[in-house]
Amino acid sequence: MSEHRNGPVRSAAARDAILDATARLLAKQGYDNLTMEGIAKEAGVGKQTIYRWWPSRGALITDCMSEGRLMPIEIEIPDTGHLRADLNVWLESVIAVVSDPGGAALLRSLVAAAAEDGAVGDRLAEMLGMDQALSLRFASAVRMDQLSEDAPVDLLGLAIVGAIIVPVLARRPISPDELRRLLDHLVRPAG
Repeated sequence: MSEHRNGPVRSAAARDAILDATARLLAKQGYDNLTMEGIAKEAGVGKQTIYRWWPSRGALITDCMSEGRLMPIEIEIPDTGHLRADLNVWLESVIAVVSDPGGAALLRSLVAAAAEDGAVGDRLAEMLGMDQALSLRFASAVRMDQLSEDAPVDLLGLAIVGAIIVPVLARRPISPDELRRLLDHLVRPAG
């Protein structure tokens, strides 16, 4: 008697194949060359199967990111009570990712995807710890008198992340020393 595969098992296998294919192709050829046709061929499924679950490339990429198939790290910002030391730990982790040629190429692809689909941008911000996590860490520093009460906690994080992402997009090397100088300037102690 032949073994019959039921729908949910087949669907789970197809879903995994699609997400794996998306991650491979995005890393290999970038966002601009990523197509639903190419993903379907790589995954061994019909294009309609992809569209049944995901309305766009951006939605597919968001799920890949959520499941750790792209940038399988979440960079957390510690809160040890020492703002500058905590930011250095975070910054070193981020620099390690974006200094790697594959990491930089993936970040450029994810930024391109985020320009098309806001959910990708939200997930990217969450993964890099640049959205609410930086703001929360800066707010904690304000409460501990490590930053002045009027510090623009939301904008500080955006300035730091911008100083990281813009060079990656421009394919320029990131200078850890320059980023540390920026941190020194932006997160001056209260007083």
